[in-house]
Amino acid sequence: MKTNTLIIMAAGFGSRYKGGTKQTTGVGPSSEWIMDYSIYDAYQAGIRKVVIIIREELTDFMKEHFENRLPADLELQFVYQDVRMIPDGFDFPERIKPWGTGHAILCCKDIVKEPFIVVNADDYYGSEIFHKTNRFLEEEQNFCMAGFFLKNTLSENGGVNRGICQVDSDMNLVSIKETFQIEQKENEAVGTLSSGEIVHMDLDSYCSLNLWGFMPTIFETLESQFQQFLSELKDMEEEFLLPNIVQNLVSQNKVTVKVLPTDDEWFGMTYQEDRVLVEHKIASYCEKGKYPVPLWK
Repeated sequence: MKTNTLIIMAAGFGSRYKGGTKQTTGVGPSSEWIMDYSIYDAYQAGIRKVVIIIREELTDFMKEHFENRLPADLELQFVYQDVRMIPDGFDFPERIKPWGTGHAILCCKDIVKEPFIVVNADDYYGSEIFHKTNRFLEEEQNFCMAGFFLKNTLSENGGVNRGICQVDSDMNLVSIKETFQIEQKENEAVGTLSSGEIVHMDLDSYCSLNLWGFMPTIFETLESQFQQFLSELKDMEEEFLLPNIVQNLVSQNKVTVKVLPTDDEWFGMTYQEDRVLVEHKIASYCEKGKYPVPLWK
């Protein structure tokens, strides 16, 4: 049976998470990773194919973790994201930092031919949104994203990066701006745009946490926009980011993107200090019977 695919982005360096690789940090009662719970929730929602984007040096560690754990009818593949994986005619030997989330998804173009859901490896999204997103992809055959309330996604341990969204009356995405180092300041949130401009945001703003639903037609757009991105590149730290790509498509009226509001609880591993909270949340879910222990039996 052919189903939609879950793509997990797990190749980042996690520069703000000091000490270890946050994507592979054990947070569950049996040392499960956050992405284990995303895979579990996606499986319960009907997904039967998972693609994990990793750095090549993580291959053996990843394979050992998942070996003999996942359901027999769940296909698992790994895709490498490497800074050297760029189109012919470009050469950036000094670049070390990965090219970003848009490039990560582009690395999957040869093995993903069906609609797919995208998530971060180090974010917990809850189970409801996987059902909503998978159902939308099956019924609407169009682009969508999970809409979380900004106030529910901030960290007490430092600033976070979010795609801040505006929607119309039909919950279609109007604009999304990648905003950095967002922190709560009394009754509002304050962050910085890539231009350096300081912005003030309502705590009830919708934001993207990189849970997207895409049709495979996105790959053609990613290829052309990545070429343009590289040709105009001036700052070696700049990244090719999914929110910017989607914003370009929306502003040019090339796609509509439905924002799917969710009451699910989000938490993630931005900072080392976040680990205690994540472990506590997962443990409470397991105690309530939401997840089995161990997760994979």
